[in-house]
Amino acid sequence: MKTRPIVHYSIAAACAALLIGCATTQTNTQNRENMLVASGFKTITPKTAAQQQKLQGLSPGKVTMIQKKGKTYYIFPDPTHNLAYSGGPKQYRNYQQLRAENRLTQEDVETAEMYQDAEMQWSLWGGGEGVWGPMGGPEPF
Repeated sequence: MKTRPIVHYSIAAACAALLIGCATTQTNTQNRENMLVASGFKTITPKTAAQQQKLQGLSPGKVTMIQKKGKTYYIFPDPTHNLAYSGGPKQYRNYQQLRAENRLTQEDVETAEMYQDAEMQWSLWGGGEGVWGPMGGPEPF
């Protein structure tokens, strides 16, 4: 029965996705922090109880815009390490650009990995003659 290997591959892929998903959250946070620093954000550590309370009150995993003394600041909290990343409009624009570039790079990597996936078993797809190849037949587009 040919469906068994497909079922096994599907289960293996689901397990791998679950494991990668758990690791991805930590990796995404680390990537975001690296991009913030590369964009010119500075790390700040709360020194008083009031500052600590403000840090805890910020939305985790999100950049928050605040106004202080007529100036705009962007804050990314890292309560796990008891610090925050702080930058102005210029640093925030740099960060947004890095995120966009990183997203495009990540999509390129995912596409390359998809095409390199040996587990897709192209032979089970019938080879694609007539759809992708020169065998004649209907063209999809």
